[in-house]
Amino acid sequence: PVGRGSEAFHPSRPEVPALLAELGLADRHIGTTGVTTAIYSQDRLHALPVGTVNGIPTSAASMAGLVDEATCDRIATEADRPWHWRAGSDPALGELVADRFGEQVLARSVDPLVTGVYGGSARGIGIRSAVPAVASALDAGATSMTDAARGVVQGGADGPVFGAIDGGYRVLLDELVSRSDATWVRAAVHRIAAADPGWALSDDSGRTRHADAVVLAVPAPQAAALLADVAPQAAAAAARIPVASAAVLAMAVAPDLEFPAQSGVLVATGERLHAKAITLSTRKWGTRGDAELLRLSFGRFGDDIARATSDHDLTAWAVDDLAAVFGVDVDPIEVLVHRWIEALPQYAPGHGELTARIRDAMPPTLAIAGNYLDGVGVPACIGAAGRAAAAVVAATATN
Repeated sequence: PVGRGSEAFHPSRPEVPALLAELGLADRHIGTTGVTTAIYSQDRLHALPVGTVNGIPTSAASMAGLVDEATCDRIATEADRPWHWRAGSDPALGELVADRFGEQVLARSVDPLVTGVYGGSARGIGIRSAVPAVASALDAGATSMTDAARGVVQGGADGPVFGAIDGGYRVLLDELVSRSDATWVRAAVHRIAAADPGWALSDDSGRTRHADAVVLAVPAPQAAALLADVAPQAAAAAARIPVASAAVLAMAVAPDLEFPAQSGVLVATGERLHAKAITLSTRKWGTRGDAELLRLSFGRFGDDIARATSDHDLTAWAVDDLAAVFGVDVDPIEVLVHRWIEALPQYAPGHGELTARIRDAMPPTLAIAGNYLDGVGVPACIGAAGRAAAAVVAATATN
């Protein structure tokens, strides 16, 4: 078994551990082996810089070897240069990083981390979404980007960065399905119309079903289409959220290949690799068996790789990238490709205001959930789902 989507969560956030405990699954919470991640830049591997916040440096020393000497000098003097910050603003993280630290820090340190989360460059992601703690530190009076990042690092919690579920998210989903006692209908809803009371849902089989309340847990483009008739202002706001597509390629290879003791590799912007990230799943989670498991992800915001590239070509790219990065000749035992089309929202500057506008325009007993609202990670998605469920339950009880 191998995960085809998000494989990990941040245990520092409470949503996943709390849900696992509620479902009696707390003992299925596992951590990583503690091996580190690397960055592939300038055709070689570099250790992931320490003492950074999503790649934002706290000192020149943290970037030594990854960027050139002139950029290190620029980092060292960033706090001495004039700084103008408007509290509450949400500029693009990439523009700030390039302006304060230079293009190399953006391409080699910040972008690899941001691309791994959003599938897009930090130039298109607002600072409040990408690094909310840094934005808060700036609002509170930090005198530079370095100062803000240093304060976040010093105030950060200790403990593992990533957690997972033994057996994968399927364990959690199966338990939720079992507890829900729901009637499941495999159909694509293509229209929602107001009924008196509730909602009429028309599906692709030509059938219309009635619902007292509806939660739309679909990507932003589909939400925009379904809300067009019943909540046009919310639909218009949802349609403004840019989305990227990605392809995840999982691969099983012989267990005796010489991979390093690393959890994976993030790829800097502008490199000649096809993949944007490589996960050495077996090394990361400590699982052992008759094969080594890897995952490679392809596709960035603005390209058509996930939609247009064949499984055969993605596999060939994966083999070539593994040879370039690790110097190993891979003959895959098995390959699985899954395509996430228009599933990675880009949290552009002002994203928080946009999602507030969507929610404010929703009618009672109709709510939204999904990774385009409060965060793309699983904890944030659980939080958005709980908020949506609570809203429709309360509205239904009132009505």
